[in-house]
Amino acid sequence: MFDDLMQYRVASFPESPEILPVFSISDEDENTGGEKYPGVLPILALKNTVLYPGLVIPITVGRTKSNAAVKKAFDGDKFVAVFTQKDIKIKDPGSDDLYKIGTVAKVLKLLTMPDGSTTAILQGRQKIFLNILTKTEPYLEGNVTVLEDNLPKSIEFDATMASIKDIARKIIELSPQIPSEAVMMLQNIKSNRFLLNFIASNLNLNIEKKQKILELN
Repeated sequence: MFDDLMQYRVASFPESPEILPVFSISDEDENTGGEKYPGVLPILALKNTVLYPGLVIPITVGRTKSNAAVKKAFDGDKFVAVFTQKDIKIKDPGSDDLYKIGTVAKVLKLLTMPDGSTTAILQGRQKIFLNILTKTEPYLEGNVTVLEDNLPKSIEFDATMASIKDIARKIIELSPQIPSEAVMMLQNIKSNRFLLNFIASNLNLNIEKKQKILELN
């Protein structure tokens, strides 16, 4: 089911951040607490979307530095730091052009598309903070710090999340552009953290607002 939805997403909506992201149904994001990441990582700058922990999305990689960054990660420990650009018009972003809070991601696959472009399948793992760029050639690289989320632990919060989950299910059922398998995947989400990230990723909001949600602790 995961592969079917991933192929649907890549083939039909290669660059649309408003369509349902592909995501893991194993709540694997909850098992990242003991996962270790290098303090210095290659950086992938995104123009038109925000990657949340737990979500798996395809990214069309066009820029030379971006290609070098994802290939460096894929050929090594598979981890890349993903940060969103403040201004999509900037062709060669530097430290001041990136939001400081992003997501460390695992490069699951690199696909060569029929038009010759490269698509990277990324799985968000943990929220990170960009301390400083350590180099800009032949790709961006930076020193990062892993950030932890602190979700409320109460009956009231669990009830609110259950209500949000039910509303999300109804929205998916009424949306013809979202594959029907998404309902089953939604029902398999047990983690409140993962559910929040899934919902936030699919909200019809601009990039600035999605970034602000990512930055919430």
